[in-house]
Amino acid sequence: MLIDRLYRYPVKGLSPERLTAAELPAGGYFPGDRLFAIENGPSGFDPAEPAHQPKTRYLMLMRDGALARLRSRYEDAGGVLVIREGEREVLRAATGSKEGRAAITRFFEGFMPASLRGAPKLLAAPPSYRFTDSRSGFVSIINSASVADLEQRIGLPVDPLRFRGNLLVSGLEAWAENDLVGRDLTGPDGLRLHVIKRIERCAATNVDPETGERDRQIPKALMTHYGHVDCGIYCRIIAGGRLSEGTVLTPAEGEPAAS
Repeated sequence: MLIDRLYRYPVKGLSPERLTAAELPAGGYFPGDRLFAIENGPSGFDPAEPAHQPKTRYLMLMRDGALARLRSRYEDAGGVLVIREGEREVLRAATGSKEGRAAITRFFEGFMPASLRGAPKLLAAPPSYRFTDSRSGFVSIINSASVADLEQRIGLPVDPLRFRGNLLVSGLEAWAENDLVGRDLTGPDGLRLHVIKRIERCAATNVDPETGERDRQIPKALMTHYGHVDCGIYCRIIAGGRLSEGTVLTPAEGEPAAS
């Protein structure tokens, strides 16, 4: 299993950032991923006692396709969120300041007023939490061969970024990743990932990640052609290590002894 591309999504629902490498910590999260979410009206999220919330409480592609028109970048050093629409920078705000968070609220109030149920406020995840869709799978893997097979079945191009994975891999047969659930994947430097489940897909995948148009029916196509709505797998980081473009992950033989 060859890693072709790595991505992080610093703000839930906003655009990906491509990485050349990432250090995965044991028992932790994909670095820089889902650090923030933008609540759509009061969400009930308490950073002092973070608990997993339904994604419907935040701005998200499943409902808010216009988000795909934005290109975001998070500058780790200064904690600055930069958003562009087309060729124009429309927001530059420090996520750690009151003024920066207020600027983020004002931007989304102006950008998508009809989609809002209340003030769109930036939420920051405490160190022990991330705004992931899964409660326990913190690294997501997409098999490019499966996406290519789906393209062939429906006769239309399918951008792998519709699936918002952390790792895009090649070298597997189409849909072979589904058989890896319950097994471990090993990499260099002792890295070990435990595959915990397949990823069920929702209407967010119907949205073109470049234009924001709802131009596909991906869950319906998956069910029609394969009898399920899954594409990709979630993993837990058992032992840490470094990943980069070109890294090879190898399924461990036999039953894993994951903890």
